[in-house]
Amino acid sequence: MKAEELREKYLKFFESKGHKKINSASIVPENDPTVLFTTAGMHPLVPFLLGEHHPSGNKLTDVQKCIRTSDIDEVGDASHLTFFEMLGNWSLGAYFKEDAIKYSYEFLTSKEYLGIPKDKLYFTVFAGDDEAPRDEESYQIWRSLGVEEDHLFYLPKENNFWILGSGIGPCGPDTEMFYDTGKEACGPNCNPACDCGKYLEIWNDVFMEFYKDEKGNLSKLAQKNVDTGMGLERTITVLNGYESVYDSSIFASIKKKLEELSHMKYEDNKKSFRIIMDHLRTSTFILADDHGITPSNVGAGYVLRRLLRRTIRHLKKLNIEEYVLNDLASIYIEEYQDIYEELKRNQEVVFHELEKEYTKFSKTLKEGERLFYKTIKHLENNTLSGKDAFKLFDTFGFPIEMTLELAHENNLEVNIKEFEEAFKEHQEKSRTIDAGSFKGGLADTSENSIKYHTLAHLLLATLQEIYGKDIYQKGCNITPERIRFDFNLDHKLSDEEKQKIENRVNEMIKSNTPVTFEEIPYEKAKEEGAHGTFENKYGEMVKVYTIGNLSKEICGGPHVTNTGVLGHFKIIKEESSSAGVRRIKGILE
Repeated sequence: MKAEELREKYLKFFESKGHKKINSASIVPENDPTVLFTTAGMHPLVPFLLGEHHPSGNKLTDVQKCIRTSDIDEVGDASHLTFFEMLGNWSLGAYFKEDAIKYSYEFLTSKEYLGIPKDKLYFTVFAGDDEAPRDEESYQIWRSLGVEEDHLFYLPKENNFWILGSGIGPCGPDTEMFYDTGKEACGPNCNPACDCGKYLEIWNDVFMEFYKDEKGNLSKLAQKNVDTGMGLERTITVLNGYESVYDSSIFASIKKKLEELSHMKYEDNKKSFRIIMDHLRTSTFILADDHGITPSNVGAGYVLRRLLRRTIRHLKKLNIEEYVLNDLASIYIEEYQDIYEELKRNQEVVFHELEKEYTKFSKTLKEGERLFYKTIKHLENNTLSGKDAFKLFDTFGFPIEMTLELAHENNLEVNIKEFEEAFKEHQEKSRTIDAGSFKGGLADTSENSIKYHTLAHLLLATLQEIYGKDIYQKGCNITPERIRFDFNLDHKLSDEEKQKIENRVNEMIKSNTPVTFEEIPYEKAKEEGAHGTFENKYGEMVKVYTIGNLSKEICGGPHVTNTGVLGHFKIIKEESSSAGVRRIKGILE
């Protein structure tokens, strides 16, 4: 089975069960500074899991683009990916355990859909503890479907209770579905919690009925939700009997191209091939996203830079010295453009940034060699410290593999243990950032954050009024203290321009205009002139917020009810965000 077939089967199955298909949200959580990327299908839906009404109803299905970079250094093995697609179905108070489990089992085993033999499937449920009871209900539902007792396991909270990485937010017990790979059991107590490789998780149904607060207390949610996730790439691997996620048709074209360019075989160079295939796919999606992320030394831009530099390093390991990134990225754009239209729309941005980073890193490699030789001149013995090796890696982007190669050529040792300690500390920080404390939509729903969210509408309206309707939002980051707003413009703002923007926004604020919203079909919203940059996350039905005759935008909310409560807007900084994109940082006084 190919990826496009699985996507279609999944969505059609849940549409037949009364679910409304919604489009994938951005890979960058809108207005949320606490997490770098969308790491799970539920991220864009957190406000609705907490009770807010979704424009498309209370039964949803989607395929969500996700990025997880906490295990970036594991990429190169058979299973790790940084970018992946998550198939999901959602109940926002509509149904709970029985329907969710029955849907999962039918889709997995029915010959009309995946047709997996029932004896190849194993299931786990929550064993219970002092905080939450044993999930007997899920166990009995699986048994009622004909699942044998020796295919069912009770596992503790660490395995079968799901909560956001922050440990705060909606949560609940889950039931997980595993495929028996046919490998020998690791022992008499072998079960799906083992890492021996016998059992491969392919689906997870989370029953969100609790909320955990900052003090660790569990309370009941106002509505019982179902949040499910099936990894597309992993499921394709299982269905086709592949040994690796990289054996699927998704990677076939780029694998063939790399073999042609390198004159090497994938089977003999799996690690480098896999790193290039994964990292370049992720980088292409990041660069094509409408939020305008480009390589940098901070945040999401730093992750992107790291992915690209690792890609370039492994291209050189395959003796590919000519510039080929655009040709390789084109393969992914062609593969996915019918599903994710931003890839084709922003293709030139992708190519421009790839070439710019390649040129910059080629110089960095030369600089790294120069710094390496400068460092070893002052060695008191024949060992390069792990701290120096990590500095070359972290500060200058110089790969540890190259440091080791140069050390070997110069009859030197590298204190790898010390390097690994420094690297582990760095990795833990990355994992913390990647996990984040996602609270949905805004960083929080405080009064100030809601004010800044409304301010974003007035700021965009002002920019379009001054510079034309071709101006649009490229990104927005909101905290209770300030707004950071990115937009397309080809020049630096003068002091006069900044003052003009401030004055017009403040005129809008002082107009005391009511803020209203309605839920209408997307096509009708566009016909009525509603502006929307990231509207595809809501599907056919959308929320349209109107501020008198000043602004009409497709947006998820929440907002203030009248502009007069916002205060006084002041621009504190204006700068370049990336090529052709400016950034305004402002405050409400």
